[in-house]
Amino acid sequence: MVMAQTSKLPSKLKIESVDFGGLTWYDIERPSEAETAYLAQNFPFHPLDLDDVLSKRQRPKIDEYKDYLFMVFHFPVYNKVEKLLTPSQLSVFIGSNYVITLHAGALRPLTRLFRECELDDECRKEFLTHGPGYLLYRIVDRLVDYCQPIVNKILENMDRIEDEIFAKHRAGTVKEISVLRRDIITFRRTIWPMRAVIACLEPKLKRYIDTDLNVYFGDLIDHTDKIWDSLDECKEVIEALSATFDSMSYNNYNAGIRTLTIFATITLPLLLVASVYGMNIPLPGQNSAHPIIIVLLITLGATIFTALVLKRLKIL
Repeated sequence: MVMAQTSKLPSKLKIESVDFGGLTWYDIERPSEAETAYLAQNFPFHPLDLDDVLSKRQRPKIDEYKDYLFMVFHFPVYNKVEKLLTPSQLSVFIGSNYVITLHAGALRPLTRLFRECELDDECRKEFLTHGPGYLLYRIVDRLVDYCQPIVNKILENMDRIEDEIFAKHRAGTVKEISVLRRDIITFRRTIWPMRAVIACLEPKLKRYIDTDLNVYFGDLIDHTDKIWDSLDECKEVIEALSATFDSMSYNNYNAGIRTLTIFATITLPLLLVASVYGMNIPLPGQNSAHPIIIVLLITLGATIFTALVLKRLKIL
């Protein structure tokens, strides 16, 4: 059996590698100009591709050259500090005997896979035996599978928000709906251009694979389409929940205004009588033995009359 060997790399660079059977996987976390300069000296990469590696705003794409392929992928990552979903870029160079992955370190499935290959002989044999194209397929497959739990979490949050809306526990619901809608928009913006890249991945990688993976790439495309369909459903549901919440809030607001209006109308005679008898002029009942009783009776009668009128008009 061919034993794995670690390539000798400058210790000052953030480049790790694992070898097996003539194939080397280089992993670069948080690449800088020092790492791209090393790649420029040791690989036939176009300068524009190396510039794209350092850029954080590249769209997913595949650039095909005579000696290698350059690919850019985006995958969603949940930022626990800022509590939002953000896209994380993965840049990949693939040649006849190497795969180079460059990323910001936020893609945990990729990091775990590299550690598995680094520490386990069986993993190296499984992932690095069938050529660089097969290794890239396994990397992308893991990252696509990593998207499904994020979709499931979004669905759980939507179910919880729906329960809160109809259970009338609305404290902070507007903010939760807005945050969830933002995450769905970010997720959709990340996955949409990825679908085209993954769909044309298999024809581009044929020359770097020593086995037929047509079925496997078809399954990968199906998983991506499933995620997109789920996000499409999430978008429709969150918009419906937002509209429902707005409608219920508007109805509750109207109900509150109606109650306050009825209360103000019923108490209007009290204010009227009190203001009239507050004037410094002779008024009926002022000279009686109990003027306060007369005022209260007048007020009560006017209030009852107002309530009867509102009831007859079917307002009360």
